[in-house]
Amino acid sequence: MTYEVPKKKISLPGLRNLFKLYRYLKPYRVEYGIGLLFLLGSSLASLAFPKLLGELVDFGHKGDLAHEINRIALLLIAVLVAQSLFSYFRVVLFTQVAEKTLADLRQSTFNHLIRLPMKFFQHRRVGELNSRISSDITLLQDALTTTLAEFIRQLIIIIGGITLLMFTSYKLTFFMLAILPLIMVLVVVFGRYIRKLSKQAQSQVAESNTVVEETLQGIQSVKVFTNEFFEMLRYQLITKEIAITGIKNGKLRGAFSSFVILGLFGAMVAVIWQGALMLGTGELATGELFSFVIYSGFIGGTIGGMADVFSRVQKFIGATEDLLEIFNEEIEPVEEVVTPACDHLLHGGIQLQNLSFTYPSRTDMEVLKDISVTIPPNKLVALVGPSGAGKSTLVSLLLRLYEPSSGMILFDGKDGRAFPISVLRSQMAIVPQDIFLFGGTIRDNIAYGKPNATEAMVEQAARQANAWEFISQFPEGLETLVGERGTQLSGGQRQRIAIARAVLKNPRILILDEATSSLDSESERLVQDALEKLMHGRTSIVIAHRLSTIRQADMILVLNQGSIVEQGTHEELLQLENGLYRNLSELQGAGM
Repeated sequence: MTYEVPKKKISLPGLRNLFKLYRYLKPYRVEYGIGLLFLLGSSLASLAFPKLLGELVDFGHKGDLAHEINRIALLLIAVLVAQSLFSYFRVVLFTQVAEKTLADLRQSTFNHLIRLPMKFFQHRRVGELNSRISSDITLLQDALTTTLAEFIRQLIIIIGGITLLMFTSYKLTFFMLAILPLIMVLVVVFGRYIRKLSKQAQSQVAESNTVVEETLQGIQSVKVFTNEFFEMLRYQLITKEIAITGIKNGKLRGAFSSFVILGLFGAMVAVIWQGALMLGTGELATGELFSFVIYSGFIGGTIGGMADVFSRVQKFIGATEDLLEIFNEEIEPVEEVVTPACDHLLHGGIQLQNLSFTYPSRTDMEVLKDISVTIPPNKLVALVGPSGAGKSTLVSLLLRLYEPSSGMILFDGKDGRAFPISVLRSQMAIVPQDIFLFGGTIRDNIAYGKPNATEAMVEQAARQANAWEFISQFPEGLETLVGERGTQLSGGQRQRIAIARAVLKNPRILILDEATSSLDSESERLVQDALEKLMHGRTSIVIAHRLSTIRQADMILVLNQGSIVEQGTHEELLQLENGLYRNLSELQGAGM
């Protein structure tokens, strides 16, 4: 998804927001400062050029002063070469700063996005966020570097040009059109290579956008498996590649700019030098008009370009406001987890005390109401009830994807908020009903449970999940690409890969969200067998719609309209006359 960034009026608050982002230039201020010096040198050389040309013509008009004419011609050549070098290094330095700043800004935005809580993503579209990190930041890249440099250059030329016009005569014909054929040749030669690098950069940007969109779409999996820093590193590598391509493109554009200057002003030197010699013979009028025309052309073109700069600044302000909205959101206190501290190790005990919850986007609807229950370690607990009863919400609270509106969640008798959020999630795993697989290989998806896992560990997890049989039949084995969201695999295969991912993580608390639904009989048997292996020796919480899969549960919690209405084993709940569980069981033919 892309969109046109709306223009905003240039105001003092808008400019303040824009300058807030200039802190990303700070690490590269030396390069940027040198680039500004080259910009100043290039602009001054541009202003000196018409003046020297006028003097060249004047000497030619005074008579036989060939040695002075030749001296000024050589001086003009020196200025021309200096200006070409200044322009080349200016473009190269500004491009390097721009690409590095762009990479830092993209990484900072992505790192901030991925650490935002789930409530932020409830009312945001992934395409919109993707545009923020792509098109908005690209506009800001120009604002932070190119536009400022262009604005400074235009001011120098306008102010300096008008000042010099005061001292310049304007009585010579303009000979600048001779340069057009050379410019066209340069455009054809360089344009082909510049377009090639630009397409490569666009392709890399599209790849980075895919990482962003895929990660944000699977943000729950990212957070549950505490892979925020893994995703940051993956995105960092891609943005560095984009920066390298951009720098190559900048060098080529710098060379292009230098050759344009060389061709343009080289032709001017040749024409005016010849004209000055002709002045000595009386064939041409005085050269003062020539300088005036050149200065007028400089100033006129520069003033015309100010409108474009003004328009771009308006867009930049709009993009800055949109981007700062994201940075103003408070992030979760996630951290990179290596090994949890001893006092943060979970044993599997869970206690809910007067737990209530309301979604921030639906404050008028209480999803969970005053829930209190104790779950002993290493027990299998099933959550059942009609759709909308609050089962998935309760699981989200256990994972701290959301915080309770009131009440407490205790783990092993300690307040869940006393555990670092990443440490807590690192000891929990979920096998959801709707499996999300990343578009890489089977190995990548299994290893998402433990990114530093060895090949042997991944294979062992696949065997325990009853997935190795079908994986080994693929020609590429674990390196088989699963396609976007795992579409090249069947539902049962995706489920078993998700189970293998959870096996590899080896959690203390396992959450299963109807992991065998919508499967054929054979796939269900394999998946159920894998789940039974996975649930052994750990606290397991199962969201069940088909009651036949939870008969052996140690405890069944029946939820309805956000409250626990029944609690007990399968046999105990069947004995309750007119009980909700019994009614559901009879409807499914599972309990009689």
